Amino acid sequence: MTTPNINNGWLPQAQHRESPHADERPDANDISVLVVHGISLPAGEFGGPYIDDLFMGTLDTSAHPDFAVLEGLRVSAHCLIRRDGELIQYVPFHRRAWHAGRSHYCGRRRCNDFTIGIELEGTDHQPYTNEQYQRLAEVARQLIEYYPGLTRRRIVGHEHIAPVRKTDPGPAFDWQRFHQLLSKKV
Repeated sequence: MTTPNINNGWLPQAQHRESPHADERPDANDISVLVVHGISLPAGEFGGPYIDDLFMGTLDTSAHPDFAVLEGLRVSAHCLIRRDGELIQYVPFHRRAWHAGRSHYCGRRRCNDFTIGIELEGTDHQPYTNEQYQRLAEVARQLIEYYPGLTRRRIVGHEHIAPVRKTDPGPAFDWQRFHQLLSKKV
C-alpha cells in the first residue's frame, strides 16, 4: 500500500476552495470518524452554485424561497462530491469543519471536534451516482491510511450522529455497496 498523498491537510486531486467557516480542532491528532452527508440546494436540485456558496459564506438567501432559513448560517464540510464525482475540498483535514451540528458518537459530543465531514450532492431518496461511490471510496481509503484513529468501522452517516435531527445520507445511500468499494484493492 502506498502512502496517501495528503499535503498539509489537502487532497491533491481535489479542487481547493478554503471556507471561512472552520477553526482549529481542540486536538489536531484526534481524527477518528468519517461522517457521510447528503446535500442539495435547493432541495432535490443538482449542479448549481448554491452548495459552494453556502460553504463559502456567500449564499444569497433571496435567490430561492427555501434559502430564507439559511440566513446567517455558518456551515462547511471538509469535502463535497458532486454527482459527476468532482471533488471539492473546503477545509484542510487538520482543521475543524462545521458540518455535524449538535451530535454525538460513542458517548462523545461535539463531533466536529474529531470527525471529517464529506458531503455528497444528493437527497435521502434519490440514488447516489456510481461516480460518487467511487470517489467516496477513494477518498475514504486515503484518509484511513493517513489517519491512524480512523477505521472502516468508524464511517457513519449524519443520521447516525444526529438521530432525529438529521436523516442524511438517507435510505438512498447504499452502505453495502460503499463498503464493497472501500474494500477493493487498487
